[in-house]
Amino acid sequence: MTTEVSFIDLGLSEDILNALNDLGFSKPSPIQSECIPLLLKGNDVLGMAQTGSGKTAAFSIPFLMNIDANLKAPQLLVLAPTRELAMQVADACSEYSKYMKGIKVLALYGGQRYDVQLRALKQGPQIVVGTPGRLLDHLNRKTLDLSNLKGLVLDEADEMLRMGFIDDVESIMATIPENHQTALFSATMPAPIRRITKRFMHNPKEVQIKGTNQTAPDIDQSYWLVRGMRKNEAIVRFLEAEDFDAAIIFVRTKSATLDVAEVLEKHGYSCAALNGDMTQQLREQTLDRLRNGRLDILIATDVAARGLDVERISLVINYDITLDSESYVHRIGRTGRAGRAGRAILFVDSRERRLLKNIEQTIKKPIPEVGLPSKELLEKRRLAKFTQQVQKQLESSDLEQYQTLLSQIQADSGTDLETLATALLKLAQGERPLILPPDPVFKPSRDTRDFDGRGGERRLRGDNRETPKRRERRDVGDMDMYRIEIGKENGVEVRHIVGAIANEADISSRYIGNIKLYETYSTVELPKGMPKDILKHFEKVRVLNQPMKMSLVSGAASDAKRGRKSNKFDASDKGGAKKRGRPSAPKF
Repeated sequence: MTTEVSFIDLGLSEDILNALNDLGFSKPSPIQSECIPLLLKGNDVLGMAQTGSGKTAAFSIPFLMNIDANLKAPQLLVLAPTRELAMQVADACSEYSKYMKGIKVLALYGGQRYDVQLRALKQGPQIVVGTPGRLLDHLNRKTLDLSNLKGLVLDEADEMLRMGFIDDVESIMATIPENHQTALFSATMPAPIRRITKRFMHNPKEVQIKGTNQTAPDIDQSYWLVRGMRKNEAIVRFLEAEDFDAAIIFVRTKSATLDVAEVLEKHGYSCAALNGDMTQQLREQTLDRLRNGRLDILIATDVAARGLDVERISLVINYDITLDSESYVHRIGRTGRAGRAGRAILFVDSRERRLLKNIEQTIKKPIPEVGLPSKELLEKRRLAKFTQQVQKQLESSDLEQYQTLLSQIQADSGTDLETLATALLKLAQGERPLILPPDPVFKPSRDTRDFDGRGGERRLRGDNRETPKRRERRDVGDMDMYRIEIGKENGVEVRHIVGAIANEADISSRYIGNIKLYETYSTVELPKGMPKDILKHFEKVRVLNQPMKMSLVSGAASDAKRGRKSNKFDASDKGGAKKRGRPSAPKF
């Protein structure tokens, strides 16, 4: 009989134990139970575990125990493959160290202004979490001093290899003082990763945690492929189409909790954000409002929602898909409590289909796709609510006074009663019109099901679909070609472009098409219909300290596939495509 280990048994400080208690952590996960003691003893650790196994706490907690708060210099460096993961790890480190005085955590990633990062570095953060490209930039600029480093962590090393960052990782590791402790985590262990462990790690202790075979709770699940309209517009439609007592909406970042809450408040929903910046007292007040019915919708991050258990929650919307499938299971487990029916909706961007497949493998069943709630459905539900309000007023005792006013308005306007009633109906509908514009038109995707307003599925279309013959590896359909104003003369390589695009847009490298390098510029194929905000962001992104200035090449990708020469332009042709009427990239 094995004895169950607690966080107290691991010898953690009172400050960290209090932080874990606030987060609802009752006992360590398997990887935490094994890694924390090894790292506290000073061993290098090589961990093989899937995302979502709790490895962030497994490496950050023991390293926090050895941080000198009085030394205002980086003592722990964490390398992450994407800016999203870097922000999540930094947020988690901040949560674990919130009772430790003087501890500062900084995330460094591409897309953020250098002057902002330089000011933060001058404040002396003890923990730095960053993506390889931006960290290497700071090291080359000598704005990041790692001479006092005690610990180094490589998180999701195989993902960094796949995204083309492994050379940058080795360059960073070669500049770090030898007298430090290293922890490397990877779901798989390909040869290049093994090479790093042999070259840079000292007799690492191996910890291998097998993924748990979780099954989905008894919850009605579906996903919506993001297209036709933005998420903010779609979430209002889904909330209006669903019958729920209380709902929780999961997003990835703290700022997103506030953004989504603002959108919903404008549409009249009683909602609140729940994120790591809130004090424990404010968090408890917010949850009490949700429990007693004064609040109906909570917008939360995964970290902030840990330990949340409210029976009223009957709907979970995954506004942002989780980076790991086990977190998805934890998310949707917030609904369907106390024997109640539960409903979960997942928003999936076209570049996130791989993550959807991982979730389906974990829960051991497919998640059906649901269509966007139609205008007919919304009109029907709005009319029903409006009719209820009218019926309630018909039972009022003071209608005679208003009948007098109505007769006066009719006499003054000289119109018939039916036309007057129609005008008053239009006026009374308020900000939620009873008649909506036509729905956006787009091609149906696989396994599309009609939305009936109760999460049901009326009919299945596309069962006889054919597997697309082209681009099976990426499964993203048509591609658009883009031009980048950086080429061979700047020393750029394909891996630099892949890394910049994958990291800045959080796009998996498998969704990036052909890349061609020319002397003064390059071209790259990306999935058709990239969001405009991402493309606008790419105008400012830098590769090898040179701005990309990405622009769409009209019809280039399709022309190239037909054998036409679509690249007959040079670096001096800036703005020419626009003058010739280049179409803008369509929305997803």
